[in-house]
Amino acid sequence: MSYLEIDNASIGFGPPNNRTEVLTDVNLSVEENEFVAIVGFSGAGKSTLISLLAGLTQPDKGEIRIGGKVIKEPSPRLGIMFQNYSLLPWLTVYENVALAVKQVFTEYNKVELREHVEKYVAMVSLTPALDKKPSELSGGMRQRASLARTLAMQPEVLLLDEPLSALDALTRAVIQDEIIRIWEDDKRTIVMITNDVDEAVLMADRIVPLTMGPSATLDTPFPVNLTRPRNRTTLNTNPEFRRLRNDISKYMVNLNEESKASSDTEDVVDLPDIMPIDFSVYPLQPARGRRREAFAKVAKVMDRETTFFK
Repeated sequence: MSYLEIDNASIGFGPPNNRTEVLTDVNLSVEENEFVAIVGFSGAGKSTLISLLAGLTQPDKGEIRIGGKVIKEPSPRLGIMFQNYSLLPWLTVYENVALAVKQVFTEYNKVELREHVEKYVAMVSLTPALDKKPSELSGGMRQRASLARTLAMQPEVLLLDEPLSALDALTRAVIQDEIIRIWEDDKRTIVMITNDVDEAVLMADRIVPLTMGPSATLDTPFPVNLTRPRNRTTLNTNPEFRRLRNDISKYMVNLNEESKASSDTEDVVDLPDIMPIDFSVYPLQPARGRRREAFAKVAKVMDRETTFFK
């Protein structure tokens, strides 16, 4: 039995007569301390999938289990890091992280709390910004603060919902390295959602493609047989990296083309034959009194400016 499992899960949204099936018959098995990346297009249901894993949403059918136990609600065992920073703007980095730690480690006194928070803030190289508020941080620093908060809860499974998608290339590379380093030093099971194939190949042990929605599902995984540590500066010349990246990219392109082909065969819906109202048949009422004087002043100014620009 795998450590983290999705067993034939399906979920949809909307009323019965106009329901959209987002995910259908999804199956996934993740081993303890494994790093799995799920790649897919925008709108395919990646965030819905991560919400199911975190216990934030329940499937209409099937089960999600951790250690054989069904996940029915959010738990400290499952730490999630969202696309946005989700930091409270009126609290400092220390206070944002401490707020989460207090919910999990209720027995900590002030000294233990501070030591614990400072350990994880240092882990993401953010100690100099410990007493700064989010408005005083760059985007990359905010994302690191969010990562420190999630790690400080010491979850058994770390769920990453496209956490680096809003960052510039250089900052993204730095935080990618931070996540890999933390994962190697303090082994955790990680499931990362991404739409960046290079990022998935660089970081993961296994890459699982999500098909196009609606009714998306997980397809056959691609194992990543690249030795660690992986050097991003030499990875592009690695034949296995190039083969794997090309295979996954080709698969995703084919998915997109198949989706376009299927959408082209759908029935064409004619737009209603409606013309805009012709306001020329409704002449404006002549202005009187103060309105007439105001219009005259505006016309005079416009005439003067027109003369000037000539």
